[in-house]
Amino acid sequence: MNYEQKGPLTNLNLTIENLAQAIFIVNRHAKTATNPKLLYKLKQETLKKLIQEGKAKKVGLHFSENPRNSQQQSDVLVECGRYTFHIPPTKTDFSNLPHFGKLDERVRNPKATLSLNTAKALLQVYTGISEFEQTPSQHKKSKTYQKPVFKKLGERYS
Repeated sequence: MNYEQKGPLTNLNLTIENLAQAIFIVNRHAKTATNPKLLYKLKQETLKKLIQEGKAKKVGLHFSENPRNSQQQSDVLVECGRYTFHIPPTKTDFSNLPHFGKLDERVRNPKATLSLNTAKALLQVYTGISEFEQTPSQHKKSKTYQKPVFKKLGERYS
């Protein structure tokens, strides 16, 4: 049974390998999604929790493939099971982790066979993040429309 059917996830265990596969699937789909915020948040929070529990580890730093504003930028390489992922670095990562330089294009993650819905459900169960949680930006009150005021030529606005 999958997550949309509101049944329990009986066929998937929260093993390191299953979680790593789920992160891989979610990350792959996030790169082409129209609204990838939830997918990247699931990836980030899952990896953070796995690192805190000692089930994943930060290995080093790589130069980012797509740096913002054409500047050089680094990402943290995280190893989880047989998979590796990149996450944004913290200030302490630069002093605690070795820098590997440019990303090696020959290193690839193994193929995963989970569906996106199953992967999302697995990560949501693990992290406790709900797809329907509203982000703080959605709580903003919309501004009421105010008609523009036009003055005759030469008059001042007060």
